[in-house]
Order: sequence, then structure tokens, then C-alpha cells
Amino acid sequence: MNSGQFSISVTIRASREQIYAAYLSSRDHAAFTGSPAKIDNRVGGKFMAWDGYITGEIIELVKNRKIVQTWRTTEFQKDDADSIVEIALREGPGTTTVILTHKNLPAGARAEYKKGWKEYYFEPMKKYFTGRE
Repeated sequence: MNSGQFSISVTIRASREQIYAAYLSSRDHAAFTGSPAKIDNRVGGKFMAWDGYITGEIIELVKNRKIVQTWRTTEFQKDDADSIVEIALREGPGTTTVILTHKNLPAGARAEYKKGWKEYYFEPMKKYFTGRE
């Protein structure tokens, strides 16, 4: 049964165009996470991150503003429905706030995935874009 959800945000010193493009690029996604990724960056396109640990499909794109995807890890049970990740990008002066909402998580998984987004995505993204200034 899926039920958990959360929202978290981080502010990164990069434009929303840079973050949007990097998240949807196989090369850049792999560069900021440090792990293989393959992304077909169009609505209906499949993606794989963290060397196959994460898989899903892009279900909505609003250029430089929003990415919505189905999302699951190898830890999901076979009968668990896909979860949904929505990434909204809000640009400020010299920065972009990334607001991530993760819905429909397996029961009891909320805290683990919230921590994972911070540790394996937000912190590496901050370092990746700081190094590009």
C-alpha cells in the first residue's frame, strides 16, 4: 500500500534553466550524482538513475519550470504502485529554489526517501553548480 508523501526544498546558485537541463541530461545527471544515469528527456520518456536503482517515466514537463515523473526504486515491492515526483523550479536573484514533492510512497518509506533526496541529490547538486560558477 502506498500512502506517504513529503515536500522539501533547496536553494541552489544556478538558473532554473541550468538545473532543468542538468536534471534531464544523462551526462549531467550522472555528473552531479556520481552514478550512471540514462534519461530520455521528453514526456513519455523513460529514465534510470543511480545505475538502475531508480527508474520511471517522465509524465509532464514545463520547460525550465517543472518536471513530473513516475518514480520507483529497486526497494519497492512488486505490487507497490509507482510514486510520483514533482520538481518545481522558482528562480530568485542569482539562485533557484528547487521544490520537490514526492507522493504515493510505500508505507513507512517517507523518512528514508526524504533523507535520500537531501543526501544524494540536493547536496551533490549544490556542489555541482558551485563548481561551475
